[in-house]
Amino acid sequence: MKTAQPAADPDVRNPSWVPDLSGKEPSAIAQVLPSASLLRGQKAVAIEHNGSLYRLQSTRAGKLILTK
Repeated sequence: MKTAQPAADPDVRNPSWVPDLSGKEPSAIAQVLPSASLLRGQKAVAIEHNGSLYRLQSTRAGKLILTK
């Protein structure tokens, strides 16, 4: 799988770093959500999942960290 810098526009539908999933079962295809759409300009956001609270944060190096 190729990796590339995501485009600045969070509404890009077919970025080059998304694997080709043509021919896969529909249940195997995951929706792609750009990190910018989750973070909405913030450094960190809280995510509730199955009754637990998680923190998704962006580092200065451009990486993501998910902690419980």
